[in-house]
Amino acid sequence: MNFMTGPSNSSIFAHLSATIYQFCCHHISAFPVYLLAASILPSPLSSLTTSMNLLFGLLSCIKIEVTFLCFCADIDNSGYVSDYELQELFREASLHLPGYKVRDIIETFISGDTNKDQKISFEEFVYIYQKLKSQELSDGFRKVLSRKDGIQSLGGISEISSEGTQHSYADEEKVAFVNWINKALKNDPDCKHVVPMNPNDNSLFSSLSDGIVLCKMINFSQPDTIDERVINTKKLTTFKTRENLILALNSASAIGCRVVNVDAHDLRAGTPHLVLGLLWQVIKVGLFADIELSKNEDLIALLEDGEKLEHLMSLSPEELLLRWVNYHLRNAKTQTIRNFSDDIKDSRAYFYLLNQLAIEEMLENKRGIRIDMGGLSEFNLERRAELMLQQAAKMECRQFVSPRDITAGNSKLNLAFVANLFNMHPGLRGAKANKGNWDSIEAETREEKTFRNWMNSLGVSPSVNHLYWDLCDGLVILQLLEKVKVPVNWKKVNNPPFSMLGGNMKKLENCNYAVQLGKNVAHFSLVGVGGENLNEGSRVHTLALVWQLMRRYTVMVLSDLGDGEKIGDQIILNWVNTTLGQKKKSSQISSFKDKLISTSMPVFDLIDSIVPGAVKWDMVQRDAKGKMTNEEKVDNAKYAISLARKIGARVYALPDDLVEVNPKMVMTLFACLMGYGYKKTTN
Repeated sequence: MNFMTGPSNSSIFAHLSATIYQFCCHHISAFPVYLLAASILPSPLSSLTTSMNLLFGLLSCIKIEVTFLCFCADIDNSGYVSDYELQELFREASLHLPGYKVRDIIETFISGDTNKDQKISFEEFVYIYQKLKSQELSDGFRKVLSRKDGIQSLGGISEISSEGTQHSYADEEKVAFVNWINKALKNDPDCKHVVPMNPNDNSLFSSLSDGIVLCKMINFSQPDTIDERVINTKKLTTFKTRENLILALNSASAIGCRVVNVDAHDLRAGTPHLVLGLLWQVIKVGLFADIELSKNEDLIALLEDGEKLEHLMSLSPEELLLRWVNYHLRNAKTQTIRNFSDDIKDSRAYFYLLNQLAIEEMLENKRGIRIDMGGLSEFNLERRAELMLQQAAKMECRQFVSPRDITAGNSKLNLAFVANLFNMHPGLRGAKANKGNWDSIEAETREEKTFRNWMNSLGVSPSVNHLYWDLCDGLVILQLLEKVKVPVNWKKVNNPPFSMLGGNMKKLENCNYAVQLGKNVAHFSLVGVGGENLNEGSRVHTLALVWQLMRRYTVMVLSDLGDGEKIGDQIILNWVNTTLGQKKKSSQISSFKDKLISTSMPVFDLIDSIVPGAVKWDMVQRDAKGKMTNEEKVDNAKYAISLARKIGARVYALPDDLVEVNPKMVMTLFACLMGYGYKKTTN
């Protein structure tokens, strides 16, 4: 790469070259810097000072790594780094930044292109590097020193847009997800046109473009989320496939998947990193569905000596899975693990886990599978992993990982492998000994689940697994306040990790700040609610705040679509009845507690008013005498909720909310339909 050219006129340059060569011999990852230096050194003597300053700067390890990273990105070997090659850096540097920050950085690159030739010379790169370093963003670049095996890169045009950005995806994830889908949907007649898919090509991305497979996978992970009567499966036009994709996105959001910055166009186009990102969330929801104490009483067996039940209940699914693996490894009298990456690379833990599960199953059912442990003597780790997976296949659990995924320590796919193994062979006979603790466990209510899924769909970090335990440090509440346009001064916020000594006080300070913002800025009704209530996980007080956050979020969308008018319940109610009246519908509701709502007829009429022809009336249950059975009401409610999502309303309410006429959730349903109606009118 000749960024500067010219004859060598100084022995000083030769000495510097030798020095850098020696340095790079001891730091092999920095060796390409020697080649870089060699091309810089033959410079005119007049640029001696500039070149020396530059070279001495390069001798910093951090700068060497960052600079090497840049030149690894010179994909076309042109001697320059162009804009699309710079984008490659960001996609592979594991910089977990929100979209607006990424756009800001790309703008920095463009401003650094001083001669506006859309190519970045070395001098221009130095300018950019210094600017990024001052913003403390350059550290992330050190994480990637070369292109990783199995990473597929896409995109690469200079326009700053979702389509013009360099993205990458892991080929092993695509293979794992395809195999899982093939297994899940192999007998589904609606998917026979694409299933089974070939895991070794890119057919996955085109196979999901009509929305059918995605809808089916959502139901596989969370049964009955989508009423399959609303899925378009025949004579698919562009409009019908778009409806399916909108239905899938809104349903994924309702089960807690983050779908921000993903739309039907992205899925229709088969944008790989977005498709895989959404698929992983959907699959994970299914894998983790029963790894929760209130749903799986056998997990009580994982309670350790002297441990309070509350602590076990506060663990995330990932933490519970790790504890489950170690529970069996201890019973097998072998070494435990700390993670699903480095500690499983040698397959040792997996061999002992499979063998212990087989033993537990034999003791429980008087029958079992014999696990061949001979693979532990195999020296080649990849071959050993294959032998282990052959044993997993005996238990019908060879899913998600290949031998290479194990030896590479792919934590995501190994987590999925372990979760599937847990779901099929938990082996927790010890739960019976702790059965007395079960009565104190309260199952998650429907309302709590709705709130939790809503939070997760907005992308709060970390994800909320338990509504009360995961909000006790105030951080998620503060993120939600910011999402409903309540300014948060993050300099006042205490961030993890929280120490054992004084850590809870820091969490309490966050909770106090959250309640203060709720009362004084958001003007929520929080009488009797204090930070200590959130910190202690008080059900009543936490729900009071969370409901007002969700309500504000819902009506905020309406205000944004309208003229900024403050939206209240009465305005929503008036809009519903006015819209129904204009379309000469017979349904009218007096309030969000109106018993007529239990039949779902007002919802059907409203949907038909907004999108004429959307309701297939032959699927709607009616009774000439005005009476309906509970089963008929549930059938209608499932159809109504799915229809609302299909036309474009992001509805979090559940069918039972309509049948039981839960006024809070009913209000959000009508507000979402009102929002879609506004949007449709303005467009």
